[in-house]
Amino acid sequence: MIIQRTANNIKKQDGLMLLIDKPKEYTSARVVNIVKKLLDVKKAGHSGTLDPKATGLMIVCTGSMTKFLNDLLSSDKEYEGVMIIGEKTKSFDSETQVYETNSIEEVTEEQIRKKAEMFLGEIEQIPPMYSAIKHKGKPLYKFARKGQELERKPRTVLIREFEIEKVNLPVVKFRVVCSKGTYIRTLVSDFGELLGAGAYLKELRRLRIGNYDVKDSISVEEFIDTNKN
Repeated sequence: MIIQRTANNIKKQDGLMLLIDKPKEYTSARVVNIVKKLLDVKKAGHSGTLDPKATGLMIVCTGSMTKFLNDLLSSDKEYEGVMIIGEKTKSFDSETQVYETNSIEEVTEEQIRKKAEMFLGEIEQIPPMYSAIKHKGKPLYKFARKGQELERKPRTVLIREFEIEKVNLPVVKFRVVCSKGTYIRTLVSDFGELLGAGAYLKELRRLRIGNYDVKDSISVEEFIDTNKN
């Protein structure tokens, strides 16, 4: 077994912590399975699901290092993303087609920046139907893809920072620092509703988990090339 010995791999006893930059269209489970297969380990887990359309930092722990996963899951996360104002999708992101388009003629950059401040602190979110949350043993997205809408209980999450970085309507680039359990897609959708125009998440990248930064990660391709037989 070959393990790349760089700053992005932390080895202790019989476990390993890997900082991996997840590419678009990969599921989080697929990344974990790649690690398990190439390192020939049975015990492995990750620090929080990233949607297939999202990219960025995933921390995969194996063996004895999996005991740190709960701490990592509870850590604050930092994201950067792009939202489209004036359009809505069922999934709140680009996984599904736009089903509603609204005028943004009256939406201004000043409004966008002011309303973003209203999301700071503790807020309640209703998890999206297009999510991996289980209902009777099945993830909600399977019901959603059949056109079913199920009742979901709201969750309290903490938004520490919600910074609007660039406005070029209908495109808005932003950065968020938030607690565990936060759905950025839902944040964007709720933000669009507050603007009165709707919005969906076009791009998302996770920059940080706790003290671990995506700058210190390796790509899936690098990991495969380093550890293949």
